Amino acid sequence: MDLLQQCFHGMSFDLFVIQTLNGIVTGMILALVASGLTLIFGIMDVVNFAHGELFMLGAYMGVLVLATTGSFWLALILATLIVGLIGAALQITTLRPLIGRDPLTTILATFGISLILQNYALWQFGPVARKIQEPYTGHFNLFYLEYPWYRLVIAGLSAAIIGGFWMFLKYGKYGIWIRATTQDRVMAQAMGIPVPWVHTAAFAIGAGMAAASGVLFGPLVGVNHIMGLDWVLKAFIVVVVGGMGNLGGSIAAAILISLLEAYASMLGCISPAQAVIVSFVVLVLTLLFRPTGLFVPTPK
Repeated sequence: MDLLQQCFHGMSFDLFVIQTLNGIVTGMILALVASGLTLIFGIMDVVNFAHGELFMLGAYMGVLVLATTGSFWLALILATLIVGLIGAALQITTLRPLIGRDPLTTILATFGISLILQNYALWQFGPVARKIQEPYTGHFNLFYLEYPWYRLVIAGLSAAIIGGFWMFLKYGKYGIWIRATTQDRVMAQAMGIPVPWVHTAAFAIGAGMAAASGVLFGPLVGVNHIMGLDWVLKAFIVVVVGGMGNLGGSIAAAILISLLEAYASMLGCISPAQAVIVSFVVLVLTLLFRPTGLFVPTPK
């Protein structure tokens, strides 16, 4: 009884609303990161361990462009394009020669890329965290807090990018090629679709989405060479819980997990640092009872 009182002490409706908002904001950023990871896995069957480093690289590119131009929005666009091109180069030089080989080779290759990028960032920028200045510094009153407008901007921009990506996949010529390659690679190639270049484009888009996430999230935390580790781990959890290669499932899983972590941090018996355990609990339960993913329809 004392433990229950300790857990629920201090909980209130206003705290619930604030944590719900925090969970949605974090969930949209996580959904943007996981969407790129889902795309790469869905079309290439590649478990990309370097995705977190592409997130980190995007944040650093944002720092450099912002310092040069003074424009956050230009930093967001250029960082996305530059890291997308880097992703395309990595796919052509490192991953394309490994297509058709044992999946372990691509896992080791992407893990090696992540170590190279991480150590390069440490060598180039040092261990001291950098800061990206947010474009909006205003706040609005939310119960007893002054809540920053920029957090809502992040959620809106993430939703807009994911929405634009979904429209591209559904109606764009190259988006249709990507979907066709995802469904049947051999048939797509027989129909004249340049599958190797579709793979390259998919990896570049996934890298660009990771970079955009890094720039958007950069103002909330310090930009450093290991910032991608936590995010890529959560993104992998989201991809598994949402269903491997399932874009809609990944978005739903990202918001669900972020909300559960936000609500868990409200409990007095759990510290905010311990709340991340919730995502691992959801992962284990998903693997035990719905290994195909929580949001994948059950075959009839």
